[in-house]
Amino acid sequence: MSDDQEIEIITVECIRTPPEHITPDKVPGKVEERAMDPGVKEVLAKTMLEGVETVWDRFERQQPPCKFCESGVSCQRCAMGPCRIMGEGKTRGVCGATVDLIVSRNLLDQMATGAASHSDHGREVAETLLKGARGEAPMYKVEDEAKLMVLAKEYGLDTKEPVNKIAEKLAMAMLDEFGTLKGELTMAKRLPPGTYDMLKKAGLLPRSIDREIVEAMHRVHMGVGADYRNILAQGVRASLGDGWGGSMIGTEISDVLFGTPGIKKGKVNLSVLKKDQVNISLHGHNPVLSEMVVRAAELPEMKKKAEAVGAKGINLVGLCCTGNELLMRKGVPQAGNHLSQELVITTGALEAMIVDYQCIFPSLPNTAACFHTKVITTSPKAKIPGGKYMEVTPENAFEQAKKMVELAIDNFKNRDEARVLIPNKSMDAVVGFSVESLRAALGGTLKPLLDLILEGKIRGCVGIVGCNNPKIKHDYGHITLAKELIRRNIIVVETGCAAIACAEAGLMRPEAADLAGKSLGNVCRSLGIPPVLHMGSCVDNTRILNLAAELANLAGVRIDQLPVGGAAPEWYSPKAVAIGAYFVGSGISVSLGVMPKISGSPNVIKMLTEDLEGVVKAKFWVEPDPKKAAAILFDHIETKRAELGL
Repeated sequence: MSDDQEIEIITVECIRTPPEHITPDKVPGKVEERAMDPGVKEVLAKTMLEGVETVWDRFERQQPPCKFCESGVSCQRCAMGPCRIMGEGKTRGVCGATVDLIVSRNLLDQMATGAASHSDHGREVAETLLKGARGEAPMYKVEDEAKLMVLAKEYGLDTKEPVNKIAEKLAMAMLDEFGTLKGELTMAKRLPPGTYDMLKKAGLLPRSIDREIVEAMHRVHMGVGADYRNILAQGVRASLGDGWGGSMIGTEISDVLFGTPGIKKGKVNLSVLKKDQVNISLHGHNPVLSEMVVRAAELPEMKKKAEAVGAKGINLVGLCCTGNELLMRKGVPQAGNHLSQELVITTGALEAMIVDYQCIFPSLPNTAACFHTKVITTSPKAKIPGGKYMEVTPENAFEQAKKMVELAIDNFKNRDEARVLIPNKSMDAVVGFSVESLRAALGGTLKPLLDLILEGKIRGCVGIVGCNNPKIKHDYGHITLAKELIRRNIIVVETGCAAIACAEAGLMRPEAADLAGKSLGNVCRSLGIPPVLHMGSCVDNTRILNLAAELANLAGVRIDQLPVGGAAPEWYSPKAVAIGAYFVGSGISVSLGVMPKISGSPNVIKMLTEDLEGVVKAKFWVEPDPKKAAAILFDHIETKRAELGL
């Protein structure tokens, strides 16, 4: 059915939590169980007392989970099933699949889904550069010519041509990476030679982005892949195609189009909403639309329209990774992360929530129906019943953005002031630590950072990434792990929801150096930086890959030989599975705070937590307690230092 034939569902039901589910006397205890941030707790209490349903309520009603699904032993690959491995004669599926095969296929499915999601994001950004360069989308112009030239040289392009011609050729070269016949990815050559050769020998170097994802989906079909080790190897290869391909394209071209982030100050948490202004939240992952909304909101005529309805201005706030993109480039304040998205609405102060895709609750229009908020969906990939659909393309993005801002302004009059609750204290944060800004701050090279690590003033580096998960108290895993690491003199780099969590906890202020160990604290104070560095959105995990690769090249070692590690304390998304796999595949061992759905197969567990180390010199740990995870990562870093003779 074409878009013009679809019936748009605008009116949906406000979903209330059954009164017997949470009585007023239970609210204080529930709030403490669910969240850490004072502002989140304040708004969550209001939300619960008003009976508006949230992710935590739905999570509780789903308990207890299906044990077969939780352990990964349920298979729905074909119509001969569904099958479950239950013992007592039920030790194989109808087709003969073993528990190892069922579990590994399910995990490969998640890896492929995650790799596809971020890589498709990268494709859209590259297509936007192409259309901008050709004049088909004139609002998109090259913002960072210096980075364009660096990338053009990397791809073997003539940098003496006009900027738009170079941009067009670079976009075409990067789009070719998705289905290339050349059998390798250009940016994978950024890997240190030892790491590159190791992956090539193991047959894990991705041949192209889409090819590895398509092959992964082929292998999970019944009657194709049957060896769990071979199945999981393809998952690592598809994930590496995302890390050194799709996601990296998304990051690099976003920098070219919208500017490479520089170090700057920002503000975070629910307090960034403003009672006397039109509030618009930008939620999702792709900066292509949000950058246009920023421009539209800055137009003088929009400010006049806002004043005409009684508002003092227009206040844009970010959510999740679209917010991270805007925070690090434009300084747009960040309202929250994954589990905060409903609460931004339940403050009662939000006129419009503009969404693109990924990590957006399908129930947001139901939450909005309890208030005056309009949810505006913009991608044909991510339509949501109850949202107002306004399709955005690179060609029409600015005009559509203006209409969205006008819609929000018109909605200001419908706000019920009696129901508005905005916490009163935002948190400051220092953000924008791209590899380029780090290099610039250190005098044009990362050598000073490497020297600090070699001297032991910084024991090592850990990337904390990933989502929120209602299985874990909101932000507890991220904040606790970061605090435990920095007090051990390990510097932390963060992206995505993890970055927002630690920013809200004050760990991205220079004053947080007082929470670090003596030597790391002294380093941070001398440089005027926090011990936890904001590196961007979740596609920007590729910045962490590039940081590790550059440090390893400077040191003349493989990535796995560096004193580094990764962690995803509260992950939930298939994207996080792919990210973890491309970290490990690149040589960075990763601690997970949530057990993947693999417990039904001891062989799969062994491969991921032991056997992989024999192939890529890195592995996974699973440790739900962030304090214990910090101890594991510290021991790992100290072992790596000893092996380097440090």
